[in-house]
Amino acid sequence: MTEYTKRFLSYHADNPHVWELFEKFTLQAIRSGRGSFSAKAVFERMRWHARFETTGDEFKINNNYTPDYARMFEEKHPQYKEFFSKRQRLANDTIEIDG
Repeated sequence: MTEYTKRFLSYHADNPHVWELFEKFTLQAIRSGRGSFSAKAVFERMRWHARFETTGDEFKINNNYTPDYARMFEEKHPQYKEFFSKRQRLANDTIEIDG
């Protein structure tokens, strides 16, 4: 497991509410009729339209984690596998979630 993946998993474990908001706002985008969307746009909506605190990173929401949340969303909701456009991951790490 890469150092980056360890940092992300630690952040995710410390801040499960970030995942909950990401999932909620993504599902709202899907229900609104969008066929595709930007995970970065979901992060920006979270920044501008939700009040929450985070721990474990110098940034409230680290942009570097955007693709990880997008991949987690697709893992949990495989019917929306193509909703986010993504680049190929360089590391072989797979991030699995519970819930």
